[in-house]
Amino acid sequence: MKIDLKRIKVKDIAEDYRNDLEQGVYGYGNKLNIRPIYQREFVYGEKERNAVIDTVMKGFPLNVLYWVRNEDGTFEVLDGQQRTISICEYVKGLFSIDGLFFHSLPDDVQDTINNYELMIYICEGAHSEKLAWFETINIAGKVLSTQEIRNAIFSGTWVTHAKSYFSKTGCPAYMTAKKYLAGEMNRQKYLETAIKWISKDNIRDYMSEHQHNASAVDLWNYFSSVISWVEATFKIYRKEMKGIDWAFLYDDFKDENLNPDELETEIKKLMEDDEVQKKKGIYEYVLRKEEKFLNLRAFTDQQKREMYERQNGLCNIRKKPYPIEEMEADHITPWSEGGKTIVENGQMIHKEENRRKSNK
Repeated sequence: MKIDLKRIKVKDIAEDYRNDLEQGVYGYGNKLNIRPIYQREFVYGEKERNAVIDTVMKGFPLNVLYWVRNEDGTFEVLDGQQRTISICEYVKGLFSIDGLFFHSLPDDVQDTINNYELMIYICEGAHSEKLAWFETINIAGKVLSTQEIRNAIFSGTWVTHAKSYFSKTGCPAYMTAKKYLAGEMNRQKYLETAIKWISKDNIRDYMSEHQHNASAVDLWNYFSSVISWVEATFKIYRKEMKGIDWAFLYDDFKDENLNPDELETEIKKLMEDDEVQKKKGIYEYVLRKEEKFLNLRAFTDQQKREMYERQNGLCNIRKKPYPIEEMEADHITPWSEGGKTIVENGQMIHKEENRRKSNK
């Protein structure tokens, strides 16, 4: 693989710059693909974008950029998309800083920006070598998310189509399910979640299997079915519903004859129960009936000490003395029967006795 270091002026990179939602982002006389299919959407905020322009205006060095040269003589941005777009869009008058557009600047300042030289490493080699270099750069600079790396490794028609559902501004997933999904859409978190759901958490294998498919319709249809089931099953939306792996519940319970009214009554009661420490877990609990999802309130160390002293160090079942380290706190009346985590409803018993009770 061949790697060269070039100095290229801003005015040359910004030549024929265009940012089209469908066609992509290009510059450098239409010879540079600024956002290849494996790259993420533009994520810089105003602060980061303006800092790039300030650096250029002052003549300070920017971090080096990385391009790859294609066989036809065109280029792709491997690392540096955010900086490149920030510079090009300012030069093309697409945003202002402190009320000043590029064309409003004095001629000498415009010349300073136009003639600023960006340091660019350009690599040339086989596709596999370029991807290996891409991964190395990302690991060193911590640039991309895990899913963005997967998109690069398994780039192709399937990823491109899947991103149109889950990664674009105003995409279908954002419009229909944003209140249920955690993470940033433009950092590929929505796409990662959808693939995790349909693949039962085998994301890499699923992407490898479908890499060359022409369409990601199956992924979208499955995702839509999950969200439709959630909205039909749980009548009232609560913030705790955001970020739950709904597909795992959908797969297990979609064919059950669930009663949304009864579920809502139970959910409301649990939301009001101060013994339930993990409110998000209520949704899994009402279907699976396993208390582990609720993270029920536990006795504090002070409560344990108080009960231990009250019992004079005796196990309340064996009626024999043990060090407190060999004892555990236990609810006399369990939570499922209305018991509270208070000293009056607690007892210290030997660890083995507590295990025996739990296994009954």
